[in-house]
Amino acid sequence: ELKSKDVSKSYRKSINKKLGITENLNLALNSASAIGCTVVNIGSQDLQEGKPHLVLGLLWQIIKVGLFADIEISRNEALIALLNEGEELDQLMKLSPEELLLRWVNYHLANAGWQKISNFSQDIRDSRAYYHLLNQIAPKGGDIDEMHVEIDFSGFNDKNDLRRAEYMLQQADKLGCRQFVTPADVVAGNPKLNLAFVANLFNTYPALHKPDNSSYDLTLLEGESNEERTFRNWMNSLGVSPYVNHLYSIIVVLLIFDNIHVYVVFPSLNFCPYFGGNYSKCGMQKPICCVENLLLGLLFKFPFVPREGGSLFDLVNLHHLYLCNNTDYEHCSFDVLKPLDLDKSISTSLPVLDLIDAIAPKAIRQEMVKREDLSYQDKLNNAKYAISVARKIGARIYALPDDLVEVKPKMVMTVFACLMGRGLNKIK
Repeated sequence: ELKSKDVSKSYRKSINKKLGITENLNLALNSASAIGCTVVNIGSQDLQEGKPHLVLGLLWQIIKVGLFADIEISRNEALIALLNEGEELDQLMKLSPEELLLRWVNYHLANAGWQKISNFSQDIRDSRAYYHLLNQIAPKGGDIDEMHVEIDFSGFNDKNDLRRAEYMLQQADKLGCRQFVTPADVVAGNPKLNLAFVANLFNTYPALHKPDNSSYDLTLLEGESNEERTFRNWMNSLGVSPYVNHLYSIIVVLLIFDNIHVYVVFPSLNFCPYFGGNYSKCGMQKPICCVENLLLGLLFKFPFVPREGGSLFDLVNLHHLYLCNNTDYEHCSFDVLKPLDLDKSISTSLPVLDLIDAIAPKAIRQEMVKREDLSYQDKLNNAKYAISVARKIGARIYALPDDLVEVKPKMVMTVFACLMGRGLNKIK
């Protein structure tokens, strides 16, 4: 009997350990999804089994998000210096981080009198472009607190590509930027690792200066809101192609519909310029390009209300899509999505925590929750804990802790919609 109890206790410990591992992996996947990583067809079991192509693919996406975080004009106004002659600011803002990095490299190569590159693979295999880039961005010691760094070109003409790459990386090490690549990676032209190497150089020494006599409309440089970033990350987590860096067209919404298996006949659409179309040919003004096509194709499934003009996308409509992607939308009542006069008690996150506890009993550790005399920091800690636990039990939460504390209606609704989807999946 004692032996049987020991075996039973050991078995329960084993089950709890496996459950804890699964919850940790769910938290990792859903957190990665929340920052815009594509997690379609990746599950906790895949990570637990250590499937190399899936694990490495996810790690690369996380690294890429971190490296590209500040490579956008709204966060670095000095990127205005990369504008070509006759180019408008909004055109530069449409470039992806990869395209901005390529333009940044070519900007410095042009200043060095070296030929431009068109990729981070074949064109950099001889390391010579890197030599000139490092020489351009290296601190010149012009400021009092800036130390001069001299780039040694003695290895520039070495006939062996591997040795030349090693000498180049030794110069990068002077800048504290010898990361991500080996000489073999440079010579092989590994595009991902070389892109990471260049992004790290940009983040450390951009060597750009905002034009003093800028005549551009700087109001365009306002960064995206938390809501816009949240929904953009959600889109990218679904594996939308092309990758959504900014929301320029209603066509992005069509891509989302197609992604969640609502049939869209793309050849029949009037594509806007960002996707290779032409406004003059499609005969529509920019704000309403593709709207008719959107409504005709999708009103049968979703309760959209036609609008003319307005913003690039309707956050509430995207929220509809979000809910429907996680539940059986054909049997889902859209009443839950109507604007709500949200209870201010949501700022404590206690209603969210109680709902999680109802969906997944024992998921909440009550000692981690502060319930009385809540300061702002207490509320924020509750919100962080609520979002983390929700992700651990499998709900893909994209909202931020601040959204709960500040009771932002649209973002709070996405939290409840995700939990609703998790609850309905549990019933199934």
